[in-house]
Amino acid sequence: MTLFVFNRCELFDLHQQIVPLVDSWGWQKSIVERRKPLVGIDTDTDEDHSDTLIALQHPPVYTLGNGSSEKYLNFNIEDSPIESHRIDRAGEVTYHGPGQLVLYPILNLRYQKKDLNWYQRSLETVVNRALQSAFSIKASTIEGLTGVWVGDQKVAAIGTMCARWIVYHGLALNVTTDLTPFEHIVPCGIKGRGVGSIKQILQKASNGREYNDAELMDIAYDSLIKEFADFFQLSLEPSPDLYL
Repeated sequence: MTLFVFNRCELFDLHQQIVPLVDSWGWQKSIVERRKPLVGIDTDTDEDHSDTLIALQHPPVYTLGNGSSEKYLNFNIEDSPIESHRIDRAGEVTYHGPGQLVLYPILNLRYQKKDLNWYQRSLETVVNRALQSAFSIKASTIEGLTGVWVGDQKVAAIGTMCARWIVYHGLALNVTTDLTPFEHIVPCGIKGRGVGSIKQILQKASNGREYNDAELMDIAYDSLIKEFADFFQLSLEPSPDLYL
């Protein structure tokens, strides 16, 4: 009989709250900086086995990766009513806003697999499984592109950063998101493809089941964190509030 030991993962559940991007970015960096000195040369000498997962929504904001080109913006940053921030993740410009479920996992890949490509593909798998189990939505990936798609519409974006094999940033899943702000950018620098949301997909399916926005967000959240914990073999331990 094989005994699986699940690593502890703090869960900060703010999935129905709107949190400014700069706040969540600061939380992540603070956690990473605290963890980095504890990382040993190899797995056996690492004193900190805990991980962190933050779930939330953002007010309207555009984010650009650290090497992102402004050629994918169809507006002047100085004149835009929506804030823009260049942050320390990989990837091109994307949009965050209410109705979009954002997961920020802060994981030590020394206890998973020290492979960033594997990690991003794993996040895609988590989203695919969550959409299938919660909504019977058949999602897929596209070779050479990062993210999760339903047909030609991207429903989840993924962008990460890594410091001493501690990964942060994460994924954004469009649940009930107003997709209009995506029209003013080339999302993730990918031309010729659209952006979709769970709400939009379910409305087109017309299967007779109706949800309000809060219900959709709750269902998506429950499914996503379950699939996340199962895939990475983590024991989620809810924390009452962020202590940063």
